Amino acid sequence: MKTVSLKATQREALGKQAVKKTRGLKRIPAVVYGSGMKPTPIEVTADEFFRVVHTKAGENVIISLVISGPKNLERTVVIKEIQHNPVTDAIQHVDFNAISLNEKIKVKVLLHVKGEAPGVKEGGVLDVVHHEIEIECLPTQIPDRLDVDISALKIGDSIHSKEIKFPQGVTPQLPEDEVVVAIHAPKAEEVAAPEEAPAEPELVGKEKKEEGEAEVAPPAQAPVATEAKKEKSQEK
Repeated sequence: MKTVSLKATQREALGKQAVKKTRGLKRIPAVVYGSGMKPTPIEVTADEFFRVVHTKAGENVIISLVISGPKNLERTVVIKEIQHNPVTDAIQHVDFNAISLNEKIKVKVLLHVKGEAPGVKEGGVLDVVHHEIEIECLPTQIPDRLDVDISALKIGDSIHSKEIKFPQGVTPQLPEDEVVVAIHAPKAEEVAAPEEAPAEPELVGKEKKEEGEAEVAPPAQAPVATEAKKEKSQEK
């Protein structure tokens, strides 16, 4: 991997107001860390940093950082962390790590899935368990990406860390039996059970019965006085 040059300026004024002013000038505040050196606050132009991280290597790019200030410095660095604004997603701050090209470092490399799996064509579900894989190697040996071919995977098949072809000098930090990509069987659709009609409450049925009985009027009884007159007429 080639190194990319990036110019920076050492920051003398620190604090919230100074950082706000730096960002207002379309520059990004940053800090360089490294073994045997004090953290060095710097700033870089937003446009130049954008150019650097959008090379083929992405955020794993090796940077030759040229720092101007009271003491002009030049450091070989990699990006440790990029902080973004949670609302605008603009880059707020960058941490760089000074490295030696002769010492191995650990970085995460993007996993690139290629090919069409027969299992997916049959309705299976592709599960990329690890979108990035941590590796250890010399800075100059960092691959741009790690290719994984899934063109032979059927439903139930998977690819483990030990089955990936890593470039010479690159050591994966995942266990050998760690699943990286898998094809799962499609999930069976759950059929909702038909809803049963709710049983009629006993009280309601009872009320209906009583209402029905109330509609039938009891037979009328003959007045007592009338019956008495009838008996008298018969006696006569």
